Amino acid sequence: MKKILFSVLSVSAIVLLASCSSPKGLSSAATKYLIADSALKNAHTGIAVFDPESGKFLYEYQDDKYFVPASNTKIMSCYAAMKTLGDQLQGITYVDMDTAMILIPTGDPTFLHKDFKDQPVADFIRKTDKKMYIDASAWNDQALGFGWSWDDYSEYYMAERSALPVYGNVVTWYQVKSKKENPSNAADTIDTFIYSDPELDGPVDFGKPENSFRVERKRDSNAFTIYEGKEKNAETDVPYVTDGVNTGIKLLNDSLHKEIFPIEVGKKIRYTSKPSVIFSRPLDSMLKPMMHRSDNFFAEQALLMSGYSITGVMNSGIAVQAVTKNLLTEMPDKAKWVDGSGLSRYNLFTPRDFVWVLNKMKKEISWERITTVFPTGGRGTLRSYSADSGRLYAKTGTLSGVIALSGYVITKKNKTLIFSILINNHQQSTAVLRSRMAAFLREIIEKY
Repeated sequence: MKKILFSVLSVSAIVLLASCSSPKGLSSAATKYLIADSALKNAHTGIAVFDPESGKFLYEYQDDKYFVPASNTKIMSCYAAMKTLGDQLQGITYVDMDTAMILIPTGDPTFLHKDFKDQPVADFIRKTDKKMYIDASAWNDQALGFGWSWDDYSEYYMAERSALPVYGNVVTWYQVKSKKENPSNAADTIDTFIYSDPELDGPVDFGKPENSFRVERKRDSNAFTIYEGKEKNAETDVPYVTDGVNTGIKLLNDSLHKEIFPIEVGKKIRYTSKPSVIFSRPLDSMLKPMMHRSDNFFAEQALLMSGYSITGVMNSGIAVQAVTKNLLTEMPDKAKWVDGSGLSRYNLFTPRDFVWVLNKMKKEISWERITTVFPTGGRGTLRSYSADSGRLYAKTGTLSGVIALSGYVITKKNKTLIFSILINNHQQSTAVLRSRMAAFLREIIEKY
């Protein structure tokens, strides 16, 4: 009996040592800043630090456990896009028939987006004299993702997914206040102008004025309620209901002064010739803001476009299966990957999954490209890591109770290491936890 008990205890000790293997200095830094710190006492934490030069882990702590990764999921979507979409985004494909032009949308999220002045697809449509139709038969998904928080439908970060995104699938509302030139009375000296871009057909109501300007949309319709704020100038993005491609087509008709018709849902058209392509812009001009500002909409459409390029179908679930089968079969742990952005809490990845894909990315993609697409310390969502500018290239992730950071760190000995820190079920401010992660990374930079 004593011999059996000793054997069991030995196995447990070996497992514990394996899960926490590391150089002594890195282990103590992880314990100090991330594991034993009072801010993380009741949280779940997973850490992996990997040296791609030696092919060995420098530190592992619960890196084989599953965590909700929040926007670290965008690392997967970014890699998928880099590997499947080529150097240029397909803005739209089309078939030029005798009497009509059939436009086949590709899911390009930059179409008429306010961040991109150059719009080759819009220019092409404006110049076309033939009657135009939209064939969106490849679309086979829901506007909102699996496991998204339903009550965030009116928030800027939860724009609907679609085959034909227009204006980023949001309406931008503006409030501008100015002094009246000839006020009728002393109490009425300010003119307030509120308008939207684009303009949507639908009811608009006004709520009671508040301190800050905001606009809400009804859940299932493009009906908006405006709350005037005290700001002189303010703006806010509100997602609109896409209704398949119908809202997008209405916006195109108004914006481009062209009449475009949807092809009946479910109707399949056999084309005798291969569709031609209009490219919209370099892929990385979309991936960079996706990673720098953690743009959920770009990430969702990037995943859909990746799946479409492989299967010919726009569906996030099918896209995940196709990308996993084609690119991620050797990932160490079988992830539960359900969307492109990380909005869903159903996503589950391990820290070593992220280390693996980041290492794969480093092997297959140029370092110059990676360090352009990923923000460095002091930029984008890494603003609070300003001390590590030029030494940290990573993706953040934040949901209530979730904080994550995965990427590359360049040490003072000029070694490039790959790391992933995933923290779930915490009740601290993100600022506190970011400071802890920054201190841990500083130890890596200084000592390795």
